[in-house]
This record gives sequence, structure tokens and C-alpha cells, in this order.
Amino acid sequence: MTTSKQVQLTTLANRINADPACAPLASQAIQLVMGHGNLNANIVFIGEAPGKKEDETGLPFQGAAGKFLNTMLEFSGLDRGDVYITNIVKYRPPKNRDPKPAEKQAFLPYLLEELAIIQPKVVITLGRHSMEYFLPDAAIADVHGTVHDVELNSNTITVAPLYHPAAALYNGSLRQTLIDDFQSVVAQIHGRSAL
Repeated sequence: MTTSKQVQLTTLANRINADPACAPLASQAIQLVMGHGNLNANIVFIGEAPGKKEDETGLPFQGAAGKFLNTMLEFSGLDRGDVYITNIVKYRPPKNRDPKPAEKQAFLPYLLEELAIIQPKVVITLGRHSMEYFLPDAAIADVHGTVHDVELNSNTITVAPLYHPAAALYNGSLRQTLIDDFQSVVAQIHGRSAL
């Protein structure tokens, strides 16, 4: 099954590379940054877009925010080998700016396909950009660390929004909030037998 999923993800990557709607960002990035991790993961993390380090390596969450994500996983008894990590937008926006609404919209069908391939039980959104796909009317300050059932492609999926790990790097007071939220989310998920 993993081989089949890898083939599907490679095909998906080729389609993104050929998509004119994604070309403006592609022309300013080094490479496409697809998701990475356990292709049979029960948990998928979704960030917003690759940064400089991710653009260089071709892997998501490789910089300082990625190191903090690793710390959050460790505190909860998990590691990167247990989960799958991706971003909404698959090319680095210039100067690490936020992805524009049109850019997020161009990548949405591909993100949904990626999720359909991985088939996670839980999606953990990192930051407001990815949260907006699943909880469009929510404010992250109101819903961080909570668990929601969301209809996605005729299936109900568990979605848990968290602040982006980069936010903790800029605002030290959010560091413990993020760790606590993630541990709470894992406990809530286990309590619902979603994992």
C-alpha cells in the first residue's frame, strides 16, 4: 500500500509542477516541497508554505519551526516517523511572505488529494492559514487546542487547530501554549478512539 501511495504522490507532484496556476510561485522557488513522513500515518500536520530551509532541502518543516515541531512531538511520545507533515502551498513564497488567497486556492485541490492518498484519521493544522480550510469561520485564538469533526470529501475527519510553531519562536509565551495544546489534542483524540 505504501508503494502505491508513493506512486500517487509522485503523480500528484508532477501535476503540480505542470499546473500554470502554480507557476508564478514555482518560478521564484528552488523546488516543489511535497509532504513527507509516514504514508500510513493517522496524523497529518498541515502548515502554510515552505520557508528558505524547506525550499533548499525539498522537505517540510526543516528550519527552527521544524525543530520546535519535533520537540512538541517528543513531549507527546511521538516522532516524525509516526506522522505525515505537509503544507497548503508547495512552493516557497518570495521572502517568506504569507501565501496569498489565490495561491492557497490554487493548491487546495492538491492538498485535498494528498489527504485522500494518506487517509489520516486526524488533521492538525498549524497556524490560521491551514485552519481556514477546515474551520473557515473560526479565529485561531478562540479554537486552538480543540478538536472538531469536519466533513471532507464525504468523510468525517477530526481536525485540531494549533498555533504555528513559528509563532512560538517570535512570541515566547506561546511556546508552552503550543506544547500544552498539542498534548491536550493528543489526549482528546485518544479519548475519542480516533487513533
